[in-house]
Amino acid sequence: MGDAADLVGRMGPDLELLQRLLDEKSRRLVLGMLARAAGDGGVAAVAGLAGASWQTVADGAAELASGQVAAAGRVRRPGGGRKKLADTDGQLVPALLALVEDSTRGDPMSPLMWTTRSLKNLSDELTAAGHRCSPQTAGRLLHGQGFSLQANAKTVEGKQHPDRDAQFRYIAGLAEEFLAAGDPVISVDAKKKEQAGPYAQAGREWRPAGDPVRVRDHDFPDEDLGKVTPYGVYDVGANAGFVNVGTDHDTAAFAVESIRCWWDTLGKDRYPAARRLLVTADAGGSNSYRTRAWKTGLAALAAQAGLEITCCHFPPGTSKWNKIEHRLFSQISRSWRARPLTSHEVIVQTIAATTTATGLAVTARLDNREYPRGVKITRAQLRELEDAGALMPHGFHGDWNYSPAPAAPAGPGRPVAPRPGRGRPRPPCADRDDRPRPGQPGHQAGTPRCRRPRAPPPPDRRPPPPPRRRRPPETHPHRPAHRHPRARPPRPAAARPGLPARRLHRHHQPRHQAHQRPARAARHRPPRPHGQPPHPGRPAPLRRNRRRHHPRPAREHRPP
Repeated sequence: MGDAADLVGRMGPDLELLQRLLDEKSRRLVLGMLARAAGDGGVAAVAGLAGASWQTVADGAAELASGQVAAAGRVRRPGGGRKKLADTDGQLVPALLALVEDSTRGDPMSPLMWTTRSLKNLSDELTAAGHRCSPQTAGRLLHGQGFSLQANAKTVEGKQHPDRDAQFRYIAGLAEEFLAAGDPVISVDAKKKEQAGPYAQAGREWRPAGDPVRVRDHDFPDEDLGKVTPYGVYDVGANAGFVNVGTDHDTAAFAVESIRCWWDTLGKDRYPAARRLLVTADAGGSNSYRTRAWKTGLAALAAQAGLEITCCHFPPGTSKWNKIEHRLFSQISRSWRARPLTSHEVIVQTIAATTTATGLAVTARLDNREYPRGVKITRAQLRELEDAGALMPHGFHGDWNYSPAPAAPAGPGRPVAPRPGRGRPRPPCADRDDRPRPGQPGHQAGTPRCRRPRAPPPPDRRPPPPPRRRRPPETHPHRPAHRHPRARPPRPAAARPGLPARRLHRHHQPRHQAHQRPARAARHRPPRPHGQPPHPGRPAPLRRNRRRHHPRPAREHRPP
């Protein structure tokens, strides 16, 4: 015993260093080996020296003595520890699946049909049903059954147009043809409106801990900055974007002006020999195929730039297939994530700094011009463009596919393009001076212009109106035909003699002639004899307003 104690004591420092490198299984077996080598009392001596429980040392010695050591890869033998709730409660998993599946298939009697199916609610419902379960256990059981957190998937597209696939193939064929010929192909659309000012943006960005960017707690629009509309033009062949940031309404004129700015800024220098342009757009918004102002604007742009523009619209409900959505707009949204758009300059600079690993380059500009809404283009104006050859629908779906082409000018330097809000142009007139005005080609200075003399107004040949006839006094609606025989004339405003001024009441004033009441019809009563009361059988009323008729009795004097 003494030799064993001395042996264990000499191994103390080495044992302490060795325990740091062992796991639970190896530590248990090493301590059991030392206890067996020490002989009687070795379990207690080793446990005190190693700072372990005597049960751990005894278990290690027993495992070595029996040879039933835990298998490789396991620390303990199978069956150790507390049993799982799914093993002790055989109805726990079916009850959990019943809760989840009932709410999934829309059972109105499910307790979680109209509530959030969170782990906390699931564990509460199971506990109320007699199955003790924690939120962590519920989550572990759901993962074991093949469940996971799922978001909504936007895959239900609703009613589809029968020519949807054919339109996709038509656009793809035209794009390949234009790109092979070296002509530009652009994808256009308007991005979601953004509020300019210190407002929150979706996403997160790296910042010092506890120091987030302070923004407004409400999204009320700023009166000075307002909202901006980024209208994008994506060049498919050059992998380059152009964004016109407008501060006014998103109208068809704004959309056409954005394409014109792209062509004047980048397009004509990038494609100097181009004579055609393919524009792909979605079916709604300011560039909708139903908007006549959009088509007339493209026709005016084609006449100004000398391009044969071909516009193709994606079918309704397929705007996400437009290349600008996932090639340009998605990258812009990533650029300003968690970054408040505090000013117009911040918006323009953030858009211009957008790049990708494939070499996307973006140019941005600010457009402060006004684009009023409500500009009407009549069907007659659109029909004139089609008749003049400035707007030619294609043979396949002419409403989705059309080509505004440059037409012959109608005058010196004036292209054929209807002006917004105007009707048909005036027909040529023989007595109108059609010579060039000042500032137009061909005008000679000092040449007087003969203005068309104004014709005198036509005479008024309408018959004179008939003379107005006045009603006779007896038939006038506000004048009675006769007055009551007993009606008194209006009294003068002056006080009557003998009556003090303070007794002059309002009924003594003369009535206004404009507010006289119409007199009632006279009732013919027989004259009443003198002294007879007005109502026979009733006593005559006493006149209580005069003291001389009813003197008060004198009060008796009583001694105090």
